[in-house]
Amino acid sequence: MAYLTESDVESAALDWLKAAGWQIAHGPAIALDTSLAERRDYGEVILAQRLRNALAQLNPELPAEAREDAFRKLTHPEGADLLQRNRTLHRMLVNGVAVEYRARG
Repeated sequence: MAYLTESDVESAALDWLKAAGWQIAHGPAIALDTSLAERRDYGEVILAQRLRNALAQLNPELPAEAREDAFRKLTHPEGADLLQRNRTLHRMLVNGVAVEYRARG
């Protein structure tokens, strides 16, 4: 009987994401002590600048304040427990993040 390891699952997920057009970076390449560091400490799960860049690329017409609101909602999803927060985050990633802003004009 063959067993899946965490490494097998991670490898498959990375392959799927890469095939979908995501940019893949290996942890050691963006570690804290490198010139390409993308987080202040290993406790940071979200690569904040990458997320902000993606929000700007996907929503260039939105004012910066609206994109920052989307960033806040994505990085602090609502929910009483981990399962609810994960579902909320998944829903936002699939369906988009609702933000309100005043059009200037």
